[in-house]
Amino acid sequence: MIKFFSKPYRWAAIFAVLLIGMFTFVLLDAFVLQKSMVVVASDSETVAQEVSSTPTDPVITENSYADENIQISIETVQKYDSTIYVADIQVSDPAYLKTAFANSTYGRNIKATTSEIAATQNAIFAINGDYYGFRDAGYVVRNGVAYRDTAGDGEALVIDNDGNFSVIEESQVSLASLSSNAWQVLSFGPGLVENGQVVVDSSSEVGQAKESNPRTAIGQISELHYVVIVSDGRTTESAGLSLLQLAQEFQERGCTTAYNLDGGGSSTMVFNGAIVNNPTDGKSAGEREVSDIVYFGY
Repeated sequence: MIKFFSKPYRWAAIFAVLLIGMFTFVLLDAFVLQKSMVVVASDSETVAQEVSSTPTDPVITENSYADENIQISIETVQKYDSTIYVADIQVSDPAYLKTAFANSTYGRNIKATTSEIAATQNAIFAINGDYYGFRDAGYVVRNGVAYRDTAGDGEALVIDNDGNFSVIEESQVSLASLSSNAWQVLSFGPGLVENGQVVVDSSSEVGQAKESNPRTAIGQISELHYVVIVSDGRTTESAGLSLLQLAQEFQERGCTTAYNLDGGGSSTMVFNGAIVNNPTDGKSAGEREVSDIVYFGY
């Protein structure tokens, strides 16, 4: 006992405690501790484009919605041993393609489920976004407002003020050069289709993800005409898609540009308040909390 508490051992014990404490703090800071940076009071403060907020007599079915400004139809496809949900969406103005933060707050580890965020925004249709709050880098522009100008090391999706899509390498394009004409900038990737051509291959993947995964992605066919694809995965009923398979689905539907968003357990599609797909991380079923959504609504 005396030997253990001699000076060398005492300093080693103190160092070990400090090291464990620092490691624990880093984990808590990355995954648990909330850091609120900007509270978005209301859409009126962020949505620069003025559009109608009173749809007239929308026609709503189990898998479709139509009014004078927004038309949405959803089909379920069985392909690649997977269940795939495809939404075809047309709007009359790019301002109907919106984004929202969990708890209306931009920050680190501020999270809620996709369906909860969608409900607070009265979204007609919503999907999970890029989970910006999990990273310290990657451009963040939402509803015309720039929140983060630190470039990531991958590709970003730029949705301009006309609602048109383009994919950029963040390390090669400054946010300042985009911000005056950027309605949304999402940072996850990679780009799947550019100029109508598939730009991923069979070896493409996101980080440490499996080859087949639940996926969420968005693409553009033409002016104000979009396609959203969400796939189930990691279950015996649905294997999930590779990035190449996902890209081919967009190309087959005529998309000129398509971009991969956060997937895995985050992949969620919500329509008229109901969850369309079967979210899972492969271990437990149900929605994963995320930091943001992409949605269509008023």
